Amino acid sequence: MKTNTYILASFLLVSGMSLAQKGDLKRVDKLFEMRAYNEAAEIYETKERTQQVLQNLADSYYYNANLQKAVKTYRELFVTYGDSMDLDYYFRYGQALKGIQNYDEADKYLKIYYNKDLNTAAFIENNTKTTPHNFSLKQVEAENSYSDFGLSFYGEDKVAFASTRNTESPNYVWNDLPYLDLYSGTLSTNGTLENVVPFSEAINTRSHESNAVFTKDGKTMYFNRTNATRKKGEEDKIAHVKIYKAELVDGNWTNVTALPFTSNAYSTEHPALSADEKTLYFASDMPGTIGNFDIYKVAIKEDGTYGEPENLGPTVNTKQREQFPFVSDYDVLYFSSIGHEGFGGLDVFRSNMVNGTFDTPVNLGSTINSNLDDFAYVIREKDNKGFVSSNRSGFDRLFTLTREENMLTKYQVEGIVQDKNSKELLVGASVILFDEAGTVIQDSIVGEKANYLFKIEPNKKYKVRGTFKAYIPHDVEFSTNSEGKVQHNIYLTLESFADAEARVKKDEKGELKVELDKIYFDSNKSKIRDDAATTLNVLVDLMKKYPTMEVEVSAHTDAYGKDNYNLKLSERRAASTLEYLVSQGIDRNRLKSVGYGETQPLNNCTEEGICKAEEYDVNRRCEFKILN
Repeated sequence: MKTNTYILASFLLVSGMSLAQKGDLKRVDKLFEMRAYNEAAEIYETKERTQQVLQNLADSYYYNANLQKAVKTYRELFVTYGDSMDLDYYFRYGQALKGIQNYDEADKYLKIYYNKDLNTAAFIENNTKTTPHNFSLKQVEAENSYSDFGLSFYGEDKVAFASTRNTESPNYVWNDLPYLDLYSGTLSTNGTLENVVPFSEAINTRSHESNAVFTKDGKTMYFNRTNATRKKGEEDKIAHVKIYKAELVDGNWTNVTALPFTSNAYSTEHPALSADEKTLYFASDMPGTIGNFDIYKVAIKEDGTYGEPENLGPTVNTKQREQFPFVSDYDVLYFSSIGHEGFGGLDVFRSNMVNGTFDTPVNLGSTINSNLDDFAYVIREKDNKGFVSSNRSGFDRLFTLTREENMLTKYQVEGIVQDKNSKELLVGASVILFDEAGTVIQDSIVGEKANYLFKIEPNKKYKVRGTFKAYIPHDVEFSTNSEGKVQHNIYLTLESFADAEARVKKDEKGELKVELDKIYFDSNKSKIRDDAATTLNVLVDLMKKYPTMEVEVSAHTDAYGKDNYNLKLSERRAASTLEYLVSQGIDRNRLKSVGYGETQPLNNCTEEGICKAEEYDVNRRCEFKILN
């Protein structure tokens, strides 16, 4: 893309290279390998549109942030050669589509890359309710500014940043801009950069310099510089990025040295210091990196030496790029990523340090992140003020930022679920949140503390419902507004059917049953008699009173007769009872019928002739067990 964020990923040093507009394919491929994307794209457009030409042409537009042309070319590439495309092209095409905010189409291609369902529109909607802050950005104005980025705090009243404003510097082939140098300046109250001066020649060379960070005493600087030694590849020469350290002695920057863990074989870049200045964070593609670039940390020892670099691991790092770390005074890690779910291009994320490790990153949201690259975020947490860089306008630009808490994250309803009478916590109860149309918005099964919490929105009406087996559901309606109550604490107190209804009793097994007068059937019959119907109407009324009550209807026989016959008879009687209840308006889905025959006697009368008649009579019964 047409941004220095890609330059800092892997620099190409080119000298004396000038290829004709109509050069042959081998020569234009060489331009592409050297990241001379502007010139390469112009020539590729004149060539036969083979798969290789379309791939390189689309990538040239993509890396220079000409996303409309990138999307058009990727689309042609996929229509013509889609079955043979490498997965990385799915990723770049998806990102290009995000860059023009065609999220539905982007999801189709990124779904294939990630091998999972994606819904960017839903992510964006949810992010507005979960991101911690809302931001206000203002572009920093300065004379001779063409492409500036990476503003950092420099002492009490100064800032440092990288810029291509040195027009005497030779142009870099990636984007036809001068090489990067580091500058200092002051920021006026109206957001204008003033008193801009370059750092000394000890810092700025004929290579790229960028991303300076300073110790609190201002005497030590860490910064990026393009490696002066070129690593020979198969056909090109690549100069990687190193982190350098400089010391301020008698007002002059001196003792400029590369850090010992840097290398000519890979890049280390974007230094950031922890609040106690004992840890240096940085981005690198060194061996062991999970993706293109990962965030690392390295200990700064008391004697000034360094420990071994440590990868922050897969919670922070993805298979794509993570860059531009910054650690605030509150030990919050901020960084930019194109691998975590976002709005397109690099987005800024935050990750809190919890017990020495960083937790799942959170996208900072649409008030700071755009569909293009947003990076180099720094913040003074106490002041809620900082800086960010972005290429949303087509070139890298500096922005001042202020932030305030996202009130949408404050809107919530929470509480616990408990028994109305005993106050016992109902662990495992279900809590459901409905909108005003009765649509389920969220649901939750409460844990050992029986508590729940739902995020909600202003200016809406809701209903929260608690349910538990053999309990009467409890509904509470409430509403929110943007200026009134934002947090609702609602205790859901559920009453058991056993406490609410005298006919509901708990048996010796702990099961709840509805106690009715005995139902009689004619001998060897299953038809519901009039007297049985009168008894069953009591259950009908109870189930209509409690629309969520579910009941198992079971029939039992005595030990007279053959086992199989008794089982079949009980099944018919239970089914007949169920059908009567349905005929009286009870939903069939709330009922279950079971015939147990003579298998569940209430006494020891398990064979004929061993008990009195009235003892066998006890086992001839219908039972109504509450299932829910």
